[in-house]
Amino acid sequence: MFGRRAAPPSPKAEAPPREAPRPDTPAVVAAAPSPQLVPVIRPTGRAELDQRLSDLKIAIFNDLIDSVNPAELGMLDAAQVREEISDIVSEIISMRNLVLSAAEQQVVIADICNDILGLGPLEPLIARDDIADIMVNGADKVYIETAGRIELTDIKFRDNAQLMNICQRIVSAVGRRVDESSPICDARLADGSRVNVIVPPLAIDGPTLTIRKFKRDKLTLDRLVEYGSLTSPAARVLQIASAVRCNILVSGGTGSGKTTLLNCLTRYIDENERIVTCEDAAELQLQQPHVVRLETRPPNLEGVGQVTMRDLVKNCLRMRPERIIVGEVRGPEAFDLLQAMNTGHDGSMGTIHANTPRDALSRVENMVAMGGYNLPAKAVREQIASAVNVIVQASRLRDGSRKITHITEVIGMEGEIITLQDLFVFEFEGEDARGRVIGRHRPTGLRPAFWDRARYYGLDRDLAEALSESHA
Repeated sequence: MFGRRAAPPSPKAEAPPREAPRPDTPAVVAAAPSPQLVPVIRPTGRAELDQRLSDLKIAIFNDLIDSVNPAELGMLDAAQVREEISDIVSEIISMRNLVLSAAEQQVVIADICNDILGLGPLEPLIARDDIADIMVNGADKVYIETAGRIELTDIKFRDNAQLMNICQRIVSAVGRRVDESSPICDARLADGSRVNVIVPPLAIDGPTLTIRKFKRDKLTLDRLVEYGSLTSPAARVLQIASAVRCNILVSGGTGSGKTTLLNCLTRYIDENERIVTCEDAAELQLQQPHVVRLETRPPNLEGVGQVTMRDLVKNCLRMRPERIIVGEVRGPEAFDLLQAMNTGHDGSMGTIHANTPRDALSRVENMVAMGGYNLPAKAVREQIASAVNVIVQASRLRDGSRKITHITEVIGMEGEIITLQDLFVFEFEGEDARGRVIGRHRPTGLRPAFWDRARYYGLDRDLAEALSESHA
């Protein structure tokens, strides 16, 4: 069979037992204990069964490594490699006369394939589409967030070394590294899911891995309306604001759905526009054909070669963008983004960590100061007021639900204060017997300041219909 070196060794010609290996990757291999020493008595307890399967997996893994040719396997795609490995493992089980039920055999094959090709014990969680976050706190504690609730799973790694190998595999796939000299790393999975890794000595109890999963079915504003995150008229107003090139900031706390909302808003950008995205770890999933994706880069081993978010924002201004999308505004790049919004790049967007629209503007002001600009506060606020048109506030409520709590416009300045007006607000009314938050999205009845912009793009009638529907 393609990719094999030779048939698995016969049980009669076995080598002296050596230390059991860690089957995380084909690069770390040692011979298994004699297969004849593997117990064949079926255990009755769950712990005994898990230990038996673990011992069998180690023995089979060693025979597998002796039977495959890595160079030839490297010429196959992942699906073909998985099929090849499954066939070889089945033959090894048969030749070793190992006592395994069909279900146990499938478990062993799946675990070995996941160890070699995937994320090991995390593969079943990655395959689930109802999980929003995977949080690994060391080898023996894996939490997930599903339906807004955090719960402990029964998934465990064998030890911290296996978990560390998985972390290194993830970050190396995007050209990054994580070790004692560089113990913090942001990365992404192939599907765009966001990954954060922090390892000892900073993480006291072992490597900590956090994965923010993206749903396979891309969310839209219409789906958010179905989930009750906002009303249909509010969603229509946001569609129009995006289409007429309003500069939009999506504000919210951690896990409030800022990136998801930003992805939803970008769907209404015209396909003929050139979009440049700047992110720490590329996770935006824009559907337009003319998109240039830029990603920051950490320093190398010598401490040089770093490319910051500010470097990306400044450079993208030379790339003739029509819209600039910043994944998260968190530092001095805020000033460069304001300048871009004020110099012909209407329709730019970004996310920012803040709890209210007013706090979002204060954070932008503070970030400008981080860049070392010695500007009067009034001058900075004037820049903000003229650059930002709409702030969309996302919140994660105490019952785990996510709501758009404010759609707020930046009107201008009164003295040294930036003037805001709410178009829609979420009013908290209480909670039901199950602890779910009850409330309603209320339109304020104010006329949007971007009305003239909507008229310019021929969408003023649609905007009027959305506002009239909200009052119905």
